[in-house]
Amino acid sequence: MFELRRLRLLHEFALRGTIAEVAAALSYSPSTVSQQLAQLEREAGVALLEPDGRRVRLTAQGRLLAAHAARALELDEAARAELSSSADSSAVVRIAVMPTAAEALVPPALTILSERMPRLRVEMREMAPEVGLFELQARGFDLVVAEQYPGYTRPVSEGIERTLLGRDPVRVALPRGDRARGLADLRDRAWVLEPEGAAVRQWAVQQCRAAGFEPDVRYEATDLVAHARLVAAGHAVALLPDLIWTGDHASVRLLDLPGSPVREIFAATRASSRDSARVGAVRDALAEALAAHAPH
Repeated sequence: MFELRRLRLLHEFALRGTIAEVAAALSYSPSTVSQQLAQLEREAGVALLEPDGRRVRLTAQGRLLAAHAARALELDEAARAELSSSADSSAVVRIAVMPTAAEALVPPALTILSERMPRLRVEMREMAPEVGLFELQARGFDLVVAEQYPGYTRPVSEGIERTLLGRDPVRVALPRGDRARGLADLRDRAWVLEPEGAAVRQWAVQQCRAAGFEPDVRYEATDLVAHARLVAAGHAVALLPDLIWTGDHASVRLLDLPGSPVREIFAATRASSRDSARVGAVRDALAEALAAHAPH
């Protein structure tokens, strides 16, 4: 009989690729991870790992057992979800959320949950969607709030389900005194965008190119509040979603983009937790918080 804890270590190794990363993710020492995987090899009766330079990699048998491990973990989670009681639950739901959701959605969602499920403990970590979605697959979180921009579909992972929470308009943010009438008028402005590699950065650059110019990106920041403050201070222009304006946006001027694009905000969960009343309650509360966000 395989021990579920060791199967999870193998599953994590299949996702992360190194003993050190598995150890860091699960708060174990590398030697402990190695010892437990060695024990799993003895239980399996076949080699699961083989040398690969200074590191190790999965053998064919190791990949096969890792696939079974993923299914075993899904069954364990599904069983726990069905057995859980929403009325009396005092368990934990771990969520990873993008920065705008951390500011605008999580506080009102927690207020809703405090009334409906007062014993439920929600633990939140602000995290880039790309990282959060990976950690969801690795079982580091129960739910991830992420976004998707038009034309940039995020990769679909087996065993992960997405629920649309709502749509969030994206507009051009300008300093109050800027008299530009549209995106094409901003070819000579300084821009603030997210760092290279972010889906929203690629999308924003494509919007500018469609308007006939390459943006002069002088400032990069992952925090959209920093974008808004640079715009308000008159140093840059930006493409910002409405959700960032949790308060008054009188410090900037907003222009609609051609076609009035929106980003989709979704909650990602593992398919094995679809029957979890706790995860479902958190997802519903986040959707209600987004629906209640005042339009601008």
